[in-house]
Amino acid sequence: MKRQGYRNSTVRACVRALRSVGRRADLLQSESAKAYLAGAELSEGRKAVIVQHLARFYTYKRIPFDKPRYVPVDTLPFVPMESEIDQLISGVGSKTAVYLQLLKETGARAGEAWNLRWIDVNPEAGTVTITPEKGSRARHSKVTGSLVVMLNRQPHLSEYVFRNPSVDSIDSLDNFSRNFSKQRRKIAEKPQNPRILRISFRTFRHFKATMEYHRTKDILHVMQVLGHRNIQNTLVYTHLVDFGGNDYVCKMARTVDEAKELVENGFDYVTEMDGTSLFRKRK
Repeated sequence: MKRQGYRNSTVRACVRALRSVGRRADLLQSESAKAYLAGAELSEGRKAVIVQHLARFYTYKRIPFDKPRYVPVDTLPFVPMESEIDQLISGVGSKTAVYLQLLKETGARAGEAWNLRWIDVNPEAGTVTITPEKGSRARHSKVTGSLVVMLNRQPHLSEYVFRNPSVDSIDSLDNFSRNFSKQRRKIAEKPQNPRILRISFRTFRHFKATMEYHRTKDILHVMQVLGHRNIQNTLVYTHLVDFGGNDYVCKMARTVDEAKELVENGFDYVTEMDGTSLFRKRK
C-alpha cells in the first residue's frame, strides 16, 4: 500500500482491521473471514470498508477472494447542540480543550488540527493556516480572540502546537484520541446525557459545516471552509439545517466591545432598541 501511494493513516487502518478479523477468524482462509463478517454486529458501511481491506490483503497473498456485497446505509452526520459541545470543551483538560475549540471554530479534520504548527497561527490577523490531508485544499480560517489566547497559553515545546515531533503523528493522535474518549465518558455520566458520547473529533467538523451553511446559505462558502475539492461532499450539510423557529440564544450589547465579543462568538446582529443592540445565535 505504501508503494502504491496510500497514506500512513490508511495503511494503519487496514492493518488494524486485518488484525481485528484475524482475532476472530482464520485470516488466511477467506471463507472464514467472510463467515465472521456475515455474523458480526457491525454496520454495513464498516463491513464494506473491511471487505476492501481484505481484498487488498488477499490480492497480496494471491488468495482467491469472492468479495461479499455490503451496501452502506445512507445516514446523516450527527450534529450536537452547541451547548453540548461547549459542555464537553469546558470539562476536558486544558490541552484537549484548546484542540477541541480549534476543531469547533475551523472545522478542520483531526489530523489537520493535530499537525498545526506555531508558524500557522497568526495572532494579529486572528487566523490559522490549515495544512490539508486527504486531498483537501489548504485554507486560512478566522478564529476568535479567545482561541488565540488559549493557543498562546500552550507550552511552546516544539514547532508543533499539539503533537510531539519525536513520536509518530498517527500513534500520538491515537493516544490523544483514547484519552479524549475517557474524559468524554466521565463528562457524559454527570448529566446522564448519552448524546455527549456521540461527539467525536469528526463531529466538530459536521457542526462547523452545518452552522456555516445555516448562517450564510452559501454552499460554496461551506465547501471552502471545509477544504473540499468536490462539492458533492459538501451538499450533505444542506439536509442538516432544519432548526425550530425558537431555538435561539439572545444576547444584548451596550458597548462596541460587547458587540465585538458577541460577533466573534458567532452571534448575529438583529436590531437595536433603547440604545441596546440585540444579537442571536442558534442553540
